[in-house]
Amino acid sequence: MEIDNKILMALVPMVLIQLTLIVFCLLDWRKRIHFKLLDKWVWLFVFLFLNLLGPILYLTLGRDHERD
Repeated sequence: MEIDNKILMALVPMVLIQLTLIVFCLLDWRKRIHFKLLDKWVWLFVFLFLNLLGPILYLTLGRDHERD
């Protein structure tokens, strides 16, 4: 029982970070017109389904800062 609580306490911050990143990416994705490397709808699936790596890829590689 003690081990289960420790695992849960370690997972809660990771889940909160994941959800925060997804919400931030979704809000940013909605307002952007231009994207780098992939189509707009592909980026949506990337940050929704690739867990922690997807939002990081979107934020670093997907947004076109020069045009928006």
